[in-house]
Amino acid sequence: MNSHESYMRLALENAKAMSGQTAPNPMVGAVIVNEGRIVGIGSHLKPGEPHAEVHALRMAGDAAKGATIYVTLEPCSHHGRTGPCAEAIVQAGISRVVVAALDPNPLVAGRGIAILQEAGIEVIQGVLAEEAAKLNEVFNKYIVTKRPFVTLKSAMTLDGKIATRQASSKWITSQAAREDVHRLRHESAVILVGVGTIVHDDSQLTTRLPGGRHPLRVILDSSLRIPERARVITDGEAPTWIFTGNSPDEAKQARLEQLGIKVFRTATPKVNLDEVLDVLGAHELSSLLVEGGGQVNASFVEQGLADKLVLYIAPKVVGGQEAPTFLEGLGVGMMSEAKSLHDVSFSQLDVDFKIEGYF
Repeated sequence: MNSHESYMRLALENAKAMSGQTAPNPMVGAVIVNEGRIVGIGSHLKPGEPHAEVHALRMAGDAAKGATIYVTLEPCSHHGRTGPCAEAIVQAGISRVVVAALDPNPLVAGRGIAILQEAGIEVIQGVLAEEAAKLNEVFNKYIVTKRPFVTLKSAMTLDGKIATRQASSKWITSQAAREDVHRLRHESAVILVGVGTIVHDDSQLTTRLPGGRHPLRVILDSSLRIPERARVITDGEAPTWIFTGNSPDEAKQARLEQLGIKVFRTATPKVNLDEVLDVLGAHELSSLLVEGGGQVNASFVEQGLADKLVLYIAPKVVGGQEAPTFLEGLGVGMMSEAKSLHDVSFSQLDVDFKIEGYF
């Protein structure tokens, strides 16, 4: 690993440490080096706060003059909640900027690089670009499409079952795998399930990590049959939104709204997932974790709305034609039509296997 990669790796680690805090903004890290000595380090902490470059420049002070700054994402060039980082870098007297990835934000899109180069600053691009792009996969999709990045998550047995024929599902996987799921929840803006999950399990859909952040809870419920005493309605742990069809029980909708629940009607009798994603995006909710059953999962896959798949597989078998599987729906007719995943990775958590891949 050369020195550029070494310092950029440190910047990426600092960016990743803020996972779950910066949405809908990207995770960004910056490291300033002068004559082989690190003089400034910074991360973007949360929306509205100074960007990573500003934190690093403040730490470096006068030592920023003539230094090199390593930034995981192209310095911004526009006035938002904070000033342009590209201009701050110029004013600080930085002599070289090493950038991992260009910013896909149309407000930036290479303009930050242009400002630096016009000021006579040397710019090196593409150092650990792949790692930087993956770190901000959520932001990269959201900023272009204004829709959340959708991750399907499921836990299943070796034979693909997510419960027994008697709907018993606690617990398929080990404690280690379940803790990893709570990390995913902490990092997600929204968690989504179908109403069947609430009816059968009375799930809370919260994060059980010390200091963990609860995501917004979204329930798909075309006929508004959610029990009014369900914990997602009464516990007050996190906001709950319900998406229903175009002709729900209006009296029940009014009761739910009096309890502080937001109810959204889509234009069709069955909840329209495109409308759901548009509403979430309009509220600057950039990441969606789907923990649905087989039918909900199938709807996202069949409609091409899922971006990523995370599967936890336990070394158990359940059997039974009536036991639900992780992906149901109609399915494809020919194996040549099967949905292929790319950039697949494998890891082990206690006795369970974790598979991640992208649609």
